[in-house]
Parts: sequence; C-alpha cells; structure tokens
Amino acid sequence: MRIFVTGGTGAIGSAVVRELIARGHEVIGLARSEGAASRIAACGAIPMMGDIALPELWATRLPAIDAVIHTACDFASDMGAIERHLLDVLLPALAAQPNKVRLITTGGCWLFGATDDTVVTEATPFDPLPAFAWMVPQLQRVLASQSVHGIVIHPAMVYEPAGGVFRRFLHDAKEGRAIRIVGREQIRWPLVHSEDLAALYALALEHAPAGSSYIGAAIESYPVGQIASAFAKRFGGPQTPEIVSTDTIATELGEWARGYGRDQHLSGAKARSELGWRPSHLDPEPEIANLP
Repeated sequence: MRIFVTGGTGAIGSAVVRELIARGHEVIGLARSEGAASRIAACGAIPMMGDIALPELWATRLPAIDAVIHTACDFASDMGAIERHLLDVLLPALAAQPNKVRLITTGGCWLFGATDDTVVTEATPFDPLPAFAWMVPQLQRVLASQSVHGIVIHPAMVYEPAGGVFRRFLHDAKEGRAIRIVGREQIRWPLVHSEDLAALYALALEHAPAGSSYIGAAIESYPVGQIASAFAKRFGGPQTPEIVSTDTIATELGEWARGYGRDQHLSGAKARSELGWRPSHLDPEPEIANLP
C-alpha cells in the first residue's frame, strides 16, 4: 500500500513509519521542516513538506494513496481548532482520491476518566481530560464519515526505555535529582512500547473494519512509583520521589499535562482478539535496568 503519515518524526509516528516500511509498504511522511524531512527520508520514507495547521497548502497535492495514518498533534492551546480545520480540508481531498482511503486517526487514554480498578474497554463512555475534550467529536466525525474508511487507535501511555512518557524520569535520574511524580506514587498508567503500538497501527491498516476503534494498551496498568524507582536504581539517584500536584505540572507544561495524574486501567484485549496483536514489551523495568 501507499500510505501517507502525519507526525512521522514523533514518538508514535516515527515507529509507525519504520514498521510500515519493514512490512513492505510505501510511506509518504508530512514534514514541517527540512530537519523533519531528513529524518523521514532516513527511515526510507518519502518526505512531503507541509504543516497540519495549513492543510490547504498540501492536501490537494497528495498523490494517489491507499491510506492515511494521522499521528500528529499540536499541543498548542488552539489544537482543537487546528484539528477541525485539518479535517475540513483533508476529508474532501481524500474523497477525491481514485479509491476509498483508509483513515486511521489517533485518540488516547486521556479521553477516558480516572478508572480506579475498573478496566476501560472500547465500550466505555468517554470522560475526557478537559484539554482534550475537543478530540471526541473529531474522532466521531472520522468514524461516521462516508468519504473514508475511518478507524481510531487509542494509545495507552507510549514509552521507550529512554523516551516517550519516560523521558522526564530519565532526565531527572541522570541529573541525580529525585524523580518527580504527579499526584502520588500509587497512580497507575496503562503502557505500550512504541514498537508494539506501531505494530497495532499496521494491523489495523491491513485488517480493521471501517468504523472500528481499538485501545493500544499492552500493559493494563503499572504503578508510576515502580517506574520511578527503576530509574532511580539504574542511575543511583534518590529513591524517594518528589510528588508534584496536577496544578503544578499544568502550570509548567499546559493543561493537557494533568493527565499524568490520572489513575487508569485500559484493556487491549479487543486488538489482541480481532487483529491478532501480540505485544512483546510487557515489563518496562528490565528495559530500564539495561539502559546505558
């Protein structure tokens, strides 16, 4: 297939690009800068210059494609307006394609509430973090569109041993500081390694029916305190973490960062049963212990 990917240099998108190319697909990656274009090309994809905030400059120039995988997200305060405008332009452009295009777009675990011990599935009603409430109608718009075959992936907290949602922990640990945790040590995050998540996108591309949604959670829940402790042990830093409030982290990073304080359990069972998803990264602590 020929697939157009947005966000191809991000934590999710870069892994998706590598996975698709490894599976023999042709990939075109949207690049906002020359540096991004170089990184996309280095993965074996074809860069196409453009910005998700200005889709009118590139959407009608897309070549014939079979699918779009949308992983880009602008964390600016107007990200909802950016996404609405993107779909306003992109959906008609895809409708004009020679064949009906599969459009896989990205939701997230923060569209669901703090679940305590209840396990979230695709049937669970949304209870979005206010900063991401704009996302719900946009996902529904994609799924309901007659112009494309719409599919939604809801990633859990995406990690790599030295990146993704673990990047702040690694930075604190290497600097010899107490690792900062939002809320409390007992907060639990659903997790997915970027490579496993990329495999899910590829499986959805190849097999998911139109109108379907999948939660990408390889690990249903994992105590954040254990993650922080693993980093502290690896780099010899203070074992007692620094607890910061959701107000503090929101002031530093933006309202979206309140999600770090959500205690959640998410199930990836539907993706396993329907798509044959088999994530292989099921325990982050050994990976952290082996960091250089």
